[in-house]
Amino acid sequence: MNAPTNISAQTQNRKADHIRICLEEDVQCDQITNGLERYRFTHSCLPELNHNDIDISTTFLGKHLDAPLLISSMTGGTEQAAIINQRLAQAAQHYKIAMGVGSQRVAVEKPQVADTFAIRKYAPDVLLFANLGAVQLNYKYGLDECLRVVDILEADALILHINPLQECIQPKGDTNFRGLLDKISDLCSKMPVPVIAKEVGNGISAAIAQKLFASGVAAIDVAGAGGTSWAKVESERAESPLLRRLGRTFADWGLPTAECITTIRAIAPNVPLIASGGLRHGLDVAAAIALGADIAGLAMPFLQAAATSETAVAELAEVLIAEITTVLFCTGNATLYQLKHSGSLQGIE
Repeated sequence: MNAPTNISAQTQNRKADHIRICLEEDVQCDQITNGLERYRFTHSCLPELNHNDIDISTTFLGKHLDAPLLISSMTGGTEQAAIINQRLAQAAQHYKIAMGVGSQRVAVEKPQVADTFAIRKYAPDVLLFANLGAVQLNYKYGLDECLRVVDILEADALILHINPLQECIQPKGDTNFRGLLDKISDLCSKMPVPVIAKEVGNGISAAIAQKLFASGVAAIDVAGAGGTSWAKVESERAESPLLRRLGRTFADWGLPTAECITTIRAIAPNVPLIASGGLRHGLDVAAAIALGADIAGLAMPFLQAAATSETAVAELAEVLIAEITTVLFCTGNATLYQLKHSGSLQGIE
């Protein structure tokens, strides 16, 4: 068996492991939280609104969304992943919300699994994000591979996920991040679609966000700490005691999602910003929006629902939309814009 086949098989096995571990093991951060518990909405007992008039629609990267929701990047490359992605895409289409897929590196290495990512047929009108690891730009990937994954998905934008901690713990991880910013900048100048920089659960600081924006990145997904710990996920599949311990040691490493949002907004008040990382319900989503995010991404809740049934995904979407709408109603805000500028969310000691 030649080397590329070995690599693609390893990547595909890793995809299957990730789904299994996330669904079956406790891989949530132990101590660090998303930081949103430090805030509270001021309740308005007299909202002076008709609940039916509340509008939670928005626009992101020029595309209309009926709700400020992103089904965050999760999976692809296996038979189970294909089913999950189909269910998620159908829900995204029905509720007119955005969706990203998991890393498409496996589809580059093994083209026969590309169809597990090809969800445009299920979501013809939805904002879709392709996805590759940024570090792959240091491992012989370039414009051609990025164009290929965008083409597979017929995507509206490309996510470059940035995951140094995960690569440190992942068996045979890709850890050469030297000179990566220049390569991201070069790619951004050549891509026909916007490029989004995304962490995977450890957060993006304001200082790094500023460098990414200067390099030409169109939007940032903070993917802060407080939810799924990919250090713990990789620890569960570690091939050595050293890596297993390393994953456990760094289970709570990172910047809380709320901190990422507020510090990035302080230096970049108008750039497109996605909040993700430990968001579990519509109240979290509304708080993230009130702090300054434009849309909010959830992964684990959607993964759990999609692994169950189409109905479970639809029920989750309905609940999230109802929760966001309830926040607006009970704070006296008719739109997301009003919510952002109302001062309804207050820090608490």
